[in-house]
Amino acid sequence: MKTRQRKRLFVSAALAVSLTMTVPMPASVNAAASDVTFTINTQSERAPISPNIYGTNQDLSGTENWSSRRLGGNRLTGYNWENNASSAGRDWLHYSDDFLCGNGGVPDTDCDKPGAVVTAFHDKSLENGAYSIVTLQMAGYVSRDKNGPVDESETAPSPRWDKVEFAKNAPYSLQPDLNDGQVYMDEEVNFLVNRYGNASTPTGIKAYSLDNEPALWSETHPRIHPEQLQAAELVTKSIDLSKAVKNVDPHAEIFGPALYGFGAFLSLQDAPDWPSLQGDYSWFIDYYLDQMKNAHTQNGKRLLDVLDVHWYPEAQGGGQRIVFGGAGNIDTQKARVQAPRSLWDPTYQEDSWIGTWFSNYLPLIPKLQSSIQTYYPGTKLAITEFSYGGDNHISGGIATADALGIFGKYGLYAANYWQTEDDTDYTSAAYKLYRNYDGNKSGFGSIKVNAVTSDTENSSVYASVTDEENDELHLIVLNKNFDDPINATFKLSGDKTYTSGRVWGFDQTGSDITEQAAVTNINNNQFTYTLPPLSAYHIVLKADSAEPVNSDLVVQYKDGDRNDATNNQIKPHFNILNKGTSPVDMSSLTLRYYFTKDSSAAMNGWIDWAKLGGSNIQISFGNHNGANSDTYVELGFSSGAGLIAAGGQSGEIQLRMSKADWSNFNEANDYSFDGAKTAFADWDRVVLYQNGTVVWGSEP
Repeated sequence: MKTRQRKRLFVSAALAVSLTMTVPMPASVNAAASDVTFTINTQSERAPISPNIYGTNQDLSGTENWSSRRLGGNRLTGYNWENNASSAGRDWLHYSDDFLCGNGGVPDTDCDKPGAVVTAFHDKSLENGAYSIVTLQMAGYVSRDKNGPVDESETAPSPRWDKVEFAKNAPYSLQPDLNDGQVYMDEEVNFLVNRYGNASTPTGIKAYSLDNEPALWSETHPRIHPEQLQAAELVTKSIDLSKAVKNVDPHAEIFGPALYGFGAFLSLQDAPDWPSLQGDYSWFIDYYLDQMKNAHTQNGKRLLDVLDVHWYPEAQGGGQRIVFGGAGNIDTQKARVQAPRSLWDPTYQEDSWIGTWFSNYLPLIPKLQSSIQTYYPGTKLAITEFSYGGDNHISGGIATADALGIFGKYGLYAANYWQTEDDTDYTSAAYKLYRNYDGNKSGFGSIKVNAVTSDTENSSVYASVTDEENDELHLIVLNKNFDDPINATFKLSGDKTYTSGRVWGFDQTGSDITEQAAVTNINNNQFTYTLPPLSAYHIVLKADSAEPVNSDLVVQYKDGDRNDATNNQIKPHFNILNKGTSPVDMSSLTLRYYFTKDSSAAMNGWIDWAKLGGSNIQISFGNHNGANSDTYVELGFSSGAGLIAAGGQSGEIQLRMSKADWSNFNEANDYSFDGAKTAFADWDRVVLYQNGTVVWGSEP
């Protein structure tokens, strides 16, 4: 955490100085919240959500229900699988020790056993049903001993280090030779396959990472790789190590090159040979993908399965970067909740040196996906280290929840959080919102569907269904406004009508996820809900109805204006017939008539007469975007309206409407109008709902 902070700040500061830039102060965000509309369509943009995006590098509280776990970080570059020694590098006095054993829960008595750190890690993944990503070593040398600080004079090659070889080219041993000065990567993979099976089996290790943050080796591990990494060197090492792994386990997925951040994406941190190699490539990532694709062609097999990058945002607010400095001031916090937009939103420009000088590389995910599509189609995308800071602040919880929604919506294959602060209650809550919202490991759906907000600055929405039946719809909704609640209108469309909903969430009053007020007012797949300031909610909607739907209801209609379609009033009259064998409670019904207002004036409505009593009928108006309709009038019925007996009818209902300015209508093109019906007749362009479900008519 602190060691990583020093490294990140060094890198960003060095880049900032080299660019000699002036960063503008951020514009204010989060003006007073207005009403927000969330539009969800379960039939549009359907795609599987990879379960591996809910992953981590540290286990935190253990209640997050992680879907994937990564054994990675700076320590892994110098890890020796034969004896479990590793190097802290510049993070801590270039120390070689048994830190990874203690950190990974390996007993002292087992710390000298081959692969003990990796097997303890994967055993825990198997226990929790998580996907494992294990880092292999590629920088050249690993710790031979656990004897503490390594002096500069002991830089590799020296007796303090064993040389890394990718392929043994000799029979493997499950008890490797500790005195030969060599550590073989394919022998490690063989050891793991022998213990767990290959990656195609239920217990096998699924993925291997090609080391960690190679562009920084000369900075983080100068005793191992003191010279700045060359771009061609990284490609050669990546190809050779990948081939060695695939020769042992052809089913394993290869993640690479685990680049630390934008400086590495762009030029491999100004690699000495990059100017001679860049050519027409937009950035180093293009070159890397192209070279790995060429190797695939030459070797007849894929040698890179997942493009792997790390993302610690450089965004800042109030003069402070949003990561590595705690929650920060109010402007830092506001910048933090907006920062995930740099992953996907082309209209957003973050306050950072990247946003100022390299904005054409943002938003990040589409840029990375474009590179993949151009240079190595079929490669998956992962962000195996990321953090938005503020881990124990509501702004960090909201930013993390937003990022998780984005990862699912935009098709990432894997993503793994990296802990940057000691207290992580709000970050933990963000994961539980998706993976354990009710304390019973219930989670977000596995198929993402279309979800759009009318206000991307103050809110976010993500939607999924659990299966092809669409009976259960999950919504993650975020209020990013610091001061005001959001009055949210949810508009749902698809092949199911949702009738009930439960809600869980957290907000600025605390990181515990608690059940909130239920959704009770769903009407024709539309409902409203209020989100408190700085809140993150998980809404679970069910399509099953608590009451049976009567399909024997019929609406009759006549034009009370007798085909006068151009005056200043609309006079539709209705009668509801019950052709079934059971009575129907009128309070379970709503009726809609669709028309065009022909102006922006407000609407008024009256019940001139109704057999069931005009006081038992409520009139409301709503906007609509459909065939020959921009407005609808809805009639609702109170309990005083009584029942429609089996074989009975409601009796005539005479509705009259006008605009507030009493201007004329043109009813001729209105969806529900039929001037020829001067006596009651069945009419399926007036729509009747029972408990929110259509039971008569067709919506425009």
